[in-house]
Amino acid sequence: MAISDVKEYTHLTVEEVEQIGRELDAIRADIEESRGAADAAYINRIIKVQRGLAAAGRVALMAGTQSKRTRKTAWVAGASLLGLAKILENMEIGHNVMHGQWDWMNDPEIHSSNWEWDTAQPAEQWKHSHNYIHHQFTNVLGHDNDIGYGILRMAREQKWHPANLGQPVYNAMLASLFQWGVALHDLDLERIRKGEKDPKEMKRQLRQIARKGRNQILKDYVVYPALSGKQWKTTLTANMTANLARNLWSYMIIFCGHFPDGALHFTEEELEDETRAEWYLRQMLGSANFEGGRTLHIVSGSLGYQIEHHLFPDLPSNRYPEIAVKVRALCDKYDIPYTTGPLHRQYGQALRTIMKLSVPNSWTSSDQPEPPSPQGDHKRKSDAERPPRRTELGGWSRNGAEARG
Repeated sequence: MAISDVKEYTHLTVEEVEQIGRELDAIRADIEESRGAADAAYINRIIKVQRGLAAAGRVALMAGTQSKRTRKTAWVAGASLLGLAKILENMEIGHNVMHGQWDWMNDPEIHSSNWEWDTAQPAEQWKHSHNYIHHQFTNVLGHDNDIGYGILRMAREQKWHPANLGQPVYNAMLASLFQWGVALHDLDLERIRKGEKDPKEMKRQLRQIARKGRNQILKDYVVYPALSGKQWKTTLTANMTANLARNLWSYMIIFCGHFPDGALHFTEEELEDETRAEWYLRQMLGSANFEGGRTLHIVSGSLGYQIEHHLFPDLPSNRYPEIAVKVRALCDKYDIPYTTGPLHRQYGQALRTIMKLSVPNSWTSSDQPEPPSPQGDHKRKSDAERPPRRTELGGWSRNGAEARG
């Protein structure tokens, strides 16, 4: 089955599909040509705010906790400021910088090739698993490892196993320890279990993860607590709380963008002979937005505009609001679904899917607009088995060789 056979697109002619592609290309060109000082000022301002929040949180913990009178207030303030700083750094800054959204500025500090974010996964591995794999093969079973992160069954097309009964527990663990789950993501645990992973590459990645994870642990749980002197326990628990808040928030935002009702999954067959325009269509139907004010979108890494992000992952995130107006008008024009809703509803639907898919399909009904395909193993592919696709997804390096996804 080709992408053109998906029910939501069958009313479109071949020429209409290609015209949609041309109109989306025109949106891209318009934003690329208009990037300038205001966009550069935006990302520089966000970085300054983030660093200011982190510094204020550290000062509150090291100074305010020395007095019994201010200790509790300082702890709350410090943990809150640090949590917000970590969320901003991961979501609106690190994620988007490493997508190459600001490479056009030619600023070596704010460049996808140099940025190393404040989380456990090495930037190189994230750019491979996220830029190269996830954004090329969004919601394609057998290709996109983000479908369940290797531990959750997130599509009715995936074969059920008794181990899936533990999904509610696995999900809670993934949410709480999300940065560590992401850190292991590029290892591809399924291929390791099946003995298909290159041992040398696996060891290289594990050493890289160990170094990055060690540095994160030392920073948050040794160095900063030690700087607080006798109140080291207070700083330690505040850092743990900030990391937990960042983990829960980033997990929820990501799941809201990929697993609510209306965000479809695809099969490998639907990739056959896929044109650029059809790739655009798959991004639109495989992603979901959520609604909210500007502040909510900023602390969400602008991923409330997940549809726009998947269409144009390397365009500046501060331009997504204006892009969204044009994309939604395009969807209305061609009668294409545009999945969006309040944040609580989008996550509620994703959570319901996690619970329902913990049991066999015969026990529940489908919430997806497309009837499920026959179940199968949907074996994970290696890079050699994944065809090269889009060039706008950001660079990634492996063993020092720069590649394009």
